[in-house]
Amino acid sequence: MAFIADSLSRVKPSPTIAVTTRAAELRAAGRDVIGLGAGEPDFDTPDNIKEAAIQAIRDGKTKYTPADGTPELKQAIAQKFKRENGLDYDPSQITVNNGGKHTLINALMATINPGDEVIIPAPYWVSYPDMTLLVGGVPVIVETRQENGFKLMPEDLEKAITPKTKWVILNSPSNPSGAAYSRDELKRLTDVLLKYPHVWVMSDDMYEHIVYDDFEFVTPAQVEPNLYPRTLTVNGVSKAYAMTGWRIGYAAGPVELISAIRKIQSQTTSNPCSISQAAAVEALTGPQDFLKERAAAFQKRRDLVVGMLNDAEGLECATPEGAFYVYPSCAGVIGKTTPAGKVIETDLDFCTYLLDTEGVAVVHGEAFGLSPHFRVSYATSEEVLTEACRRIQKACAALK
Repeated sequence: MAFIADSLSRVKPSPTIAVTTRAAELRAAGRDVIGLGAGEPDFDTPDNIKEAAIQAIRDGKTKYTPADGTPELKQAIAQKFKRENGLDYDPSQITVNNGGKHTLINALMATINPGDEVIIPAPYWVSYPDMTLLVGGVPVIVETRQENGFKLMPEDLEKAITPKTKWVILNSPSNPSGAAYSRDELKRLTDVLLKYPHVWVMSDDMYEHIVYDDFEFVTPAQVEPNLYPRTLTVNGVSKAYAMTGWRIGYAAGPVELISAIRKIQSQTTSNPCSISQAAAVEALTGPQDFLKERAAAFQKRRDLVVGMLNDAEGLECATPEGAFYVYPSCAGVIGKTTPAGKVIETDLDFCTYLLDTEGVAVVHGEAFGLSPHFRVSYATSEEVLTEACRRIQKACAALK
């Protein structure tokens, strides 16, 4: 339609949401479908957090709050950054938003001028490039390699930097690969960034607490204090606290940037839900012991899925350090033919084949900028994962 903004022509709908929707449609039609496309924990929000929300309703905390978060929540976030990351932030340096996605788009909207470049390592979370395009920026995609654990190499980062570079987005642990940067790996990247004072760092730490095998999580401003003045450290309660539907994301950074984000939010959504904010205070200040227990459960699932996918003909699955995804290569099935006579030419073809023949919904690698791969979310029970992987093995074995 002629009156729709031209900027929308640059943006495509979220492929991960599309897969989840398609799986739901097939289930509604009576198909037995296992959905491994969702990016949310299957655990429930802890009871103490729910109770804090109920108490907030009883206490009448149902009015508008300051546009970018209550003083109580900002204080809790400041304490979290100090306690867990060794970072000192004043509440004036903190923004609270309607989910992590909102934090990211606010930050890009506040900083990007037409033609500014944003370096995005691939595979990437599906929304980074589209958000950049929506605000008039230019996504600069830097492909990583499976043999390097899907991590951005310092020399590749340096090659991608130009005078127009505004941001580099680092997501560790990563959606979709689960790759997480060690302190040394991150230091090599921050050493490069120190040479380019015009480049800012957007660190998406949403999966901070979902790490395995004694991995030590670190964030860029913690590893290199000299980058603190030009780093936006982004986090939220969605993944660690199983609060995806509560929609609370937050970030900390320089006052000037946070003020710009507040201005945007005051004229768009205004404050995040007052009740969700009260719940988030409890999440960040209440008991934290369950985080390790849930990470241990995810690790068992990871090991199960990695083992079974590596036993599937034509698939190769790396072992990730965090998050709840694996990103297997399906290069070994490209060029093979299905029992119905269709040649598998792309990772989308393979994922369509899995859904149509075995009722397993996964997301194709092209959606994340690196093919031929696909993403599996293992945020579901071991029983369901075992059955899903058995079906994937069966589908691979049927290819000729």
